[in-house]
Amino acid sequence: MTAPGTTVRRPAGGPPGLKIVLTGPLGIGKTTLVGAVSDIVPLTTEARMSAAGDDISHSPNKVTTTVAMDFGRLAINDVTVYVFGTPGQQRFWFMWDAIVHGAIAAVVLVDTRRLQDSFRHLDYIERRRLPFVVAVNRFPNARSYPPAQIRDALTLDGEVPVIEVDARDRDSVRRLLIALVEHIIATTPIPARVAS
Repeated sequence: MTAPGTTVRRPAGGPPGLKIVLTGPLGIGKTTLVGAVSDIVPLTTEARMSAAGDDISHSPNKVTTTVAMDFGRLAINDVTVYVFGTPGQQRFWFMWDAIVHGAIAAVVLVDTRRLQDSFRHLDYIERRRLPFVVAVNRFPNARSYPPAQIRDALTLDGEVPVIEVDARDRDSVRRLLIALVEHIIATTPIPARVAS
């Protein structure tokens, strides 16, 4: 396990590794998502919830919160994906820079009942110039909208994928991460070869 501010290195001869950041508002399902998809017992830094000015009306039964990060690892074909989840509670946002360091892409998890809570996360990822996808977490009492409407509401660039996900379901999360890797491949310029 590496510290949040370091680049993830793979063991010699091991499969290539990709560091992905998962971000989104408090109570959106980040810890659940990491736990659902990780091939290892995920590292979580859950602590007892304190009000500290954050609105938790959308999750009245929430009693713990991530205070540093969540971490999980999974293999997708020949690639090892390291997923680092950011804390959602505002007083821990100072951790974001350390967590994002060395990441190649991000997932911004959103809830259609409170899309406005996602703007801070989207702005941060866009300022870091990371390729990203928006994952719409399915909540039982949330209304479903077509991706185009969500893209418009979040004022996203037309090429940013908007993907529905069930953060509790391993297969759903794997499909999300595969879509993210495909997005990275499609949008990352291939460096020109230098003639010898």
